[in-house]
Amino acid sequence: MSTPVILIALAAILVGAVLQRLSGTGVGLVVAPVLALLLGPALGVFMTNATTIVSGFLIMLAVIREVDWKRYLIFAPTALLGAVPAALLVRELDAAWLNIVIGGVVLLALGLTFGMPRVPHVQSPALTGTAGFVGGFLNTSAGVAAPAMVIYSRFARWDQRSFAATMQPTFMTMGIFSVGTKVAVGATTFDQLPPWQLFGAIVVTVVLGIRIGGWLSRRVPTHVARRLAITLAGAGGAVALVRGILML
Repeated sequence: MSTPVILIALAAILVGAVLQRLSGTGVGLVVAPVLALLLGPALGVFMTNATTIVSGFLIMLAVIREVDWKRYLIFAPTALLGAVPAALLVRELDAAWLNIVIGGVVLLALGLTFGMPRVPHVQSPALTGTAGFVGGFLNTSAGVAAPAMVIYSRFARWDQRSFAATMQPTFMTMGIFSVGTKVAVGATTFDQLPPWQLFGAIVVTVVLGIRIGGWLSRRVPTHVARRLAITLAGAGGAVALVRGILML
């Protein structure tokens, strides 16, 4: 892995961590398509999952009082149920189709999340479990769980502060499940992983991004951070989709 690739990857992770701290989501949306282009779709999503474990845990420590643990305890087991078939899918698809899946999921999810009209108020454990399952599947296959969670929050009329806080342990857990299931089924093997030093650099980058995001949170409105995340995610998703089509 060349130095320019590593620097671009760390820059994407830094931006994603800043946006995650500002708005509650951002790492998967921004980082997954960029790393898929740099490292290949399977390894790129795997590294995105590893990044969300770190970012989710560290941000959770700052917002733990706002976490809705009742919802989290429904998200967690259903996310595991979604992660298993997604890991098998990643194992079977070739690079071209994985790029198409990642790009398509990002673009479709953005369209559904931010283009959907006002939805009815629905709040039930079944809907919460469905959101967890879909989030777990999308996180494992494409590195992007946030849209499923955002759509759920709109149906549930979930307070933004509690939603953003609860997403941190949720994304952390989904990342653990994604990494674990893909290693277990052979979708990603340890000999495919980059040097272990890169994981240390990711931790440092995430910490830096969280600190920058905390500083910016007092100066940048949440909707501005969300708009930037949408723009970056849309651009990355479009490039990944086109690249996959060209590879076919």
